[in-house]
Amino acid sequence: MFWRDQGWLLWATFLGFVASAHSIRRDEFFPFGQSAGDQVLEPENDRTQRLDLSAPLLFYDRSFDSIFINTNGFVATEEPPSESTYLGKMPPSFGMIAALHGDLDTSAGVGKVFFRQDSRADVLRRAAEHINRAFPYNDEVDPTHAVVVTWVDVAPHTPHTRGDGLEKKRNSFQLVLASLQKASYAILLYARDGVQFSSTLVQGSDVIMHGGFSKGLVPGFWFTSQGPYYRTTSDEEISVRELAEQTNSGQRGVWVYEIGTSPTFSDVSPGEVTDLPTEPPPFLAQTTEPSWPLYTGEQVKNDPEQIEIHSNQYQPLQPHDPEVVELDETEINPPLKGPIPDPPNRTQNGQNHISHFFYFSVFSYNFGTCSNNRNKCSQFADCRDYSSGFCCHCRPGFYGNGIQCVAEGKPQRMNGKIHGRVFVGSSPYPVELGGVDLHSYVVVNDGRSYVAISDIPETLGPSLLPLSVLGGVIGWAFALEQPGYRNGFSVIGGEFTREAEVTFMPWNEKLIIRQEFKGTDELDHLVVKTTLEGKVPEMPLGSTVTMDPYAEIYQYGSNLITSSSTREYKVNMPDGSTETRTYQCRQTITFQSCQHGDSLRDVKPSQMLSVDQVFVLYDVNNKILRYAMSNKVGDVNENPCFTGRHGCDNNAVCRPGQGSQFTCECAAGFLGNGRDCDDIDECRENPQICGYNAVCNNQPGTYRCECEDGFQFGSDSRTCVEVDRPVNHCEDGTHDCDTPERAQCSYTGSSSFICSCLPGYVGDGRNCQDIDECQSRRCHQDADCFNTPGSFACRCRQGYRGDGSYCYSGETRCEEERDSLLGGTVFGPRGPRPSESHIPACDGNGEYEPLQCDRRTGSCWCVDRNGVEVRGTRSAPGRTPMCIHDDGGPPDVRPTPRPDVDPLPPGTHLLFAQSGRIEHVPLESYEMRKEGAKAVLHLPERVIIGVAYDCVEKVVYWTDITSPAISKASIQGGEPTTVIRTDLGSPEGITVDHIGRTIFWTDSMKDRIEVASLDGSRRRVIVDSDLINPRAIVADPVHGHLYWTDWNREAPKIETSYMDGSNRRVLVQNDLGLPNGLTYDFQSSLLCWADAGTHKMECMHPDRGDRTSVLEGIQYPFGITSYGRKIFYTDWKRNAVVAMDRHSGRESDEFQPAKQTKLYGITSAYSQCPPGRNYCSVNNGGCTHLCLATPNGRSCKCPNNPATAACVERPAEY
Repeated sequence: MFWRDQGWLLWATFLGFVASAHSIRRDEFFPFGQSAGDQVLEPENDRTQRLDLSAPLLFYDRSFDSIFINTNGFVATEEPPSESTYLGKMPPSFGMIAALHGDLDTSAGVGKVFFRQDSRADVLRRAAEHINRAFPYNDEVDPTHAVVVTWVDVAPHTPHTRGDGLEKKRNSFQLVLASLQKASYAILLYARDGVQFSSTLVQGSDVIMHGGFSKGLVPGFWFTSQGPYYRTTSDEEISVRELAEQTNSGQRGVWVYEIGTSPTFSDVSPGEVTDLPTEPPPFLAQTTEPSWPLYTGEQVKNDPEQIEIHSNQYQPLQPHDPEVVELDETEINPPLKGPIPDPPNRTQNGQNHISHFFYFSVFSYNFGTCSNNRNKCSQFADCRDYSSGFCCHCRPGFYGNGIQCVAEGKPQRMNGKIHGRVFVGSSPYPVELGGVDLHSYVVVNDGRSYVAISDIPETLGPSLLPLSVLGGVIGWAFALEQPGYRNGFSVIGGEFTREAEVTFMPWNEKLIIRQEFKGTDELDHLVVKTTLEGKVPEMPLGSTVTMDPYAEIYQYGSNLITSSSTREYKVNMPDGSTETRTYQCRQTITFQSCQHGDSLRDVKPSQMLSVDQVFVLYDVNNKILRYAMSNKVGDVNENPCFTGRHGCDNNAVCRPGQGSQFTCECAAGFLGNGRDCDDIDECRENPQICGYNAVCNNQPGTYRCECEDGFQFGSDSRTCVEVDRPVNHCEDGTHDCDTPERAQCSYTGSSSFICSCLPGYVGDGRNCQDIDECQSRRCHQDADCFNTPGSFACRCRQGYRGDGSYCYSGETRCEEERDSLLGGTVFGPRGPRPSESHIPACDGNGEYEPLQCDRRTGSCWCVDRNGVEVRGTRSAPGRTPMCIHDDGGPPDVRPTPRPDVDPLPPGTHLLFAQSGRIEHVPLESYEMRKEGAKAVLHLPERVIIGVAYDCVEKVVYWTDITSPAISKASIQGGEPTTVIRTDLGSPEGITVDHIGRTIFWTDSMKDRIEVASLDGSRRRVIVDSDLINPRAIVADPVHGHLYWTDWNREAPKIETSYMDGSNRRVLVQNDLGLPNGLTYDFQSSLLCWADAGTHKMECMHPDRGDRTSVLEGIQYPFGITSYGRKIFYTDWKRNAVVAMDRHSGRESDEFQPAKQTKLYGITSAYSQCPPGRNYCSVNNGGCTHLCLATPNGRSCKCPNNPATAACVERPAEY
């Protein structure tokens, strides 16, 4: 009867649960996009647009007819100044409504900001629903006007805290300002996965983003001062992350505030519904979305170009409508073996479906009977069958939930470990807890509990003294029971999860306590795992804490228990002074109960836990934290303090007395009789309360001291001391580093600097000595080395060619043919005469000249790279054809590129990516010819990361993280072509094997390395384990090696493998920070990398391990490439391509494009391919699909998803 009679109530509860328990999705935002009538804020950093309002906005005690929408996540009541004056500050000097305020960017196709005014009925109705749900005890409101502002996929203007520098993380959130005649409200919506970063860079430092409301500066009698403000986030990252996880409106991710009233206004009022139901049953995450909507309104499909809006009509649920709730059993649970007992009183009406639905959804026990499940009960429990399943019940003399049962009156113990990170006071560094011991002992007969936590450092121990809540749960679990009431263990046993949120007043420091109780062990001891994350106020060593008795009301529901309380404690300082402080504690306990029987029916929905004789102590000598308290669970007594019908002022505390007696006491910082409490203006009553060089800012119930400009808080966090003016000794020349020819001075902030010897010198930076590089075999084995001050020179020996870094002997094919014919003279009657055959012309590199002419006949023709005549090019005597090397085919007829995209002229070039374009800089004798720099490709709305070049076909390849995709285009003209567009997360580094005709790339989101043919076919994953943030990748196809970087913050490394992914090993793993760029020089066989964390450029021979620093003090390198003795890299701080000479170890040139934005990948586009062959050079190495080189052979590999079954794999060295 219970399921049938309660079906409609349970179903309605379930609907309310679905509407509020899940985090809000982006498609549940208010409609947005141009289709919704939105305007779009101009894309760029720090853009503002004025919006004139058709109805005034009430903000604090003022009325505004216009507002200003800003890129940086806020709306202002006046035009904001330059972002440099307010970033990182809360409150600012002007009126601000901050949804999530930081240094944000919408340029280059990254994110958009939509905004509009709206008075449509569906929008106003949705706004009213949010407001009325958040303030259930107030009169209902009906807004008449709304402003909707939506920040979609906005990125940090500078690298976020993840540290990689790529703007892959996006934030999406919405602000709705709803107004009626005498009040205005702010509704803030933060989508699930919509808060992906919580800080942005401000003046080179990570600063937590802010949310809140500020009135700005207000005029006084003598001067202006900071007006009132209200912060919705703190200075901790967790407060930003919780915007999408918590609520004050009853729906996760939705926050509502009353921000202005007329004619009077006191302060910003937050919503009053902070509790959430438990997580949904597991099957809900596996089935499809329900067919019924959760609200009346419009759902949005988000498209980068156009955001479509689809109407979604509300469908009311009625008890007599079975179609709305009917579900197939197989969609909820897999088919079960054996018969399933019918639920009681099944009928053919709609309630049959509701009963059947809950029959499959809420059971925590397996289906079946006691005959095959008795072993799941405690040895001190009996199993009982019910029509819908079985339950376990503790026998007389024992108590628990049937799964765990303990003897009545027996003392109980709890053991576990505590992990986590806790910030103390203003310290920027957390105290790490790596598994300290927690032990507890409870005398059940009198409800007395004892808790001891060991190995707590003295930097944290005193500050944890007020947190009796750490061990309070064990007191609740085994509290002394009044008749008719049950303690926690007797209701839910020993397997449950508890989360407590502790907020310290008045500065809103927040600590999250998560505890997982895993039942009892073989000794009947409760086992618990505890995690602490957040911040606590600092208390000096030697402080003690006393706590008065307190009471908590526990609300019991199906599989969910909640409580909320305010606790007051007195701090006794080492100097003899005392302070009274408070904190709020909200906790949620989730568990699984048996729903088949009636074990929970006698549990009262509200029970009061009374705690007295609270004792707390920190033993500094043994570093042990101790708590002791007496616990009793019983009747709430209907005291008005617990029912809320007390009439105390909002700024007062209700003190329960005997029976229904109570008293109202104004909270600290307020004055009155308890029913009417007025704020005490501490700043006015004691003008010197903040001391010298400080400004006092009164706030409701408290005050805040802020140092004047030029001053900062000293080590005591209270006294304002003058800020030392920093001196840049490097710039002023007042440093003591060695001469600029031998050392470099690097300014590190404040008045500090470091001295470092330039490459080619060794020492401490203040005394540098020349290094004899010739002692370390820096030249080629067939070259002579000459040491010079700070550098060296290499010269190939007689009989060899090259630049000294690379020397070679012998002749090219052209030279061999030429010398053979020149030496093939014959002797006739008139003496020696030359050969009758044509003698080829060879260029300076020994290759065939594209144009060949016969000196005897005067005719000319074109040849390919192998010296073979190109058909149809032979000309008559006296005429010269136009010849280029193109592997024997006639020149391709290509589409003419756009006017702003020019094909590259002959020669070697640098190609680099900059936002939505790829540009080139010509090279001439290793030097950048900057006046010839031009754009190769314009790709608006794209963020190009990696670039690679195929020297055979003259094609540039690139990775794009916005689509994401991998594409290519000919540098001789033509349209871009997408090569790969599916199954990509964040493709970043890319390299080309010009011999094997393949591309390799890294994917930092899917954490893998892949290979494919140049057209994107034959795709295969070659490395997919032990990768966290792979980025740069380069290939050495001649020797069959692959190299890549992984800038994992915890363990950065540089790795290598054969080109088929085998023989993988770590090359470098020490002294790395953010290894962004990687390059391999085929002439010197040097592998070089640029590190944005250590600010160094280093090189090594991979087979020797001779790691050498070639440049220090670089700023923020990203991409790197080599050409001869030069290394070129892109730098995010300088927005430039920087050239450095590897031999001298110095920067030699810099090129800054006209467009000053970040530069990403860079590569060298050689005029001719580097010499060398491998086993894949001819006939694809005999492989059917992928031919991947190894040092001694090659591997034949098949794609992950071969299109045909005719693929044959062969191992390496076959």
